[in-house]
Amino acid sequence: MTTVESRPTTTPVQSERPNAPTKLIVAMALAMLGAYLTILTPVIVTMSIRVAQIAPDDKSAALGTVLSVGAVLALIGNPFFGAMSDRTTSRFGRRRPWLLGGMLVGSAGLLIVALGSNIPTLTAGWALAQLGINATLATLTALLPDQIPPQQRGKVSGILGLMTSVAILAGSALAAALSNTVLMFMVPAIIGVATIGLLVVILKDRPAEKGHFAPYGFKEFLGTFYIHPGKYPDFAWNILSRFLIWTGLACVTTYQAYLLIDRFGYTTDNVAGGILVATLISTVGLVAGSSFGGTLSDRLGRRRPFVLGAGIVIAASLVLIAFANNFAVFLIASALFGVGEGVYLAVDLALATDVLPNPDDAAKDMGVLNIANALPQSLVPILAAPILAIGSGGSNYSLLFLLGAVVAVAGSLLVQMIRGAR
Repeated sequence: MTTVESRPTTTPVQSERPNAPTKLIVAMALAMLGAYLTILTPVIVTMSIRVAQIAPDDKSAALGTVLSVGAVLALIGNPFFGAMSDRTTSRFGRRRPWLLGGMLVGSAGLLIVALGSNIPTLTAGWALAQLGINATLATLTALLPDQIPPQQRGKVSGILGLMTSVAILAGSALAAALSNTVLMFMVPAIIGVATIGLLVVILKDRPAEKGHFAPYGFKEFLGTFYIHPGKYPDFAWNILSRFLIWTGLACVTTYQAYLLIDRFGYTTDNVAGGILVATLISTVGLVAGSSFGGTLSDRLGRRRPFVLGAGIVIAASLVLIAFANNFAVFLIASALFGVGEGVYLAVDLALATDVLPNPDDAAKDMGVLNIANALPQSLVPILAAPILAIGSGGSNYSLLFLLGAVVAVAGSLLVQMIRGAR
């Protein structure tokens, strides 16, 4: 691996690089939409419905098993496939094979989930889906530092962040419209393959230089999970901050379906409709927050204050959800949640690209960063079961969301430790 000690640990917000073409930005946005539609629709809606159908009496613990195993593989797969992408010398480029190949493998895993009739089968299929789609996501996020100059990253990051919520909205709508289990999982997957395919056609990719990287063995693989805090303190603080804020976000995305069922009287047959309404409301907030956050962040050349504000808004929405005693209050909290998430998604990815340790290892480093997104998917379901059981017969959602608020605030405060970005 190339040494980087003589390089600055941050990238200035302004650059002499020309702006990226509009068609590339549009293709990246559609690909992000497709990838997240494929992976988030099960997390937000369809997997909880499927698990509740198969194991209605033990749905929280069973969901935790399925999601946690898949998320553990996601954490391993993200930096591994990112490093493989950095080193790929294929004549098709170093990014394109992993973009499309990962999505095809992930779609095969979702087909196993859709056809499965027991928890072990769902777990195996979801594990394969997580590995494949996270190979795509690790490579896709690396395109931001690869293809987008610093002066556009806040704006483009905002657009890409917006696609996350649009994917949740579209996935909720599809789940509400499709009653067939196979279609609930496979329609998003087909859309994901199509949008990634479009990006692969448009992307001007190049293979890695042969001999530019050191061999990547098991020792090097283990080393990718360690970021030297002395050499790269800004990147390390960003990972920790992101992990905590995403833990707060995961409390809502993972457990809103069961909150609606256990607190507001929804059933597995109609909960997708309730999630769709809440997602519509939160998407309005997210669009406003993302548009405002990304554009203003680029204009001011500042990232940290926006992340701080976003974390506080997210925490406030979680507190409101914790004490919501009717669906209307939950919808108000969803709107607030969307605003905070929109600002956060718009700015934090741009901040991360500003503090990457080494541009040559962009996909590997972005894969390590994505662990902070994936790990909460594993930890929240594992920790939620005993938290929910405290004093409320398995439904202490107030405590779960209050704890989520605490960690979200902690994450937003830690971003102030980053000194190499404003």
